[in-house]
Amino acid sequence: MVDLGRRTAMDSVSALRDAAREQIETSYERLVEFVTDRSHVLLIAETARAGPLGFLLMLDDVPDEVTGLPQAFVAYMAVEPEARRRGVAARLLGAAQDAAHVRGLPNLALMVTEDNIAARELYAQAGFATERRLLCKRLPTA
Repeated sequence: MVDLGRRTAMDSVSALRDAAREQIETSYERLVEFVTDRSHVLLIAETARAGPLGFLLMLDDVPDEVTGLPQAFVAYMAVEPEARRRGVAARLLGAAQDAAHVRGLPNLALMVTEDNIAARELYAQAGFATERRLLCKRLPTA
């Protein structure tokens, strides 16, 4: 799963960011290290024939920015390119929602880049709504 995450890490980078693949992969590896020290849920989608198709990594101890109460947060989700648009991500999100519900968490939150239209459509179909936006401005280099 770590390999799939590393291979798909560039998919989560905004076009505004000028980052080399090596930097993004290093950032992903730091995320994995960060998560292993926290309460989390790792969901894996796989078939007997094809093996692993994707995964979702959910933190279940992230404080809500408004209430301060714990909420579930999708830290990372990746699906093999050949398995995309086949319902794998939707099933992973559904399983994450179930896991959050079982834990008594009131919200399931995530972040997505503005230009990842396919993911934004998936999240909208799954009932997610935009709550806030992170704005970024590229500055001239010195």
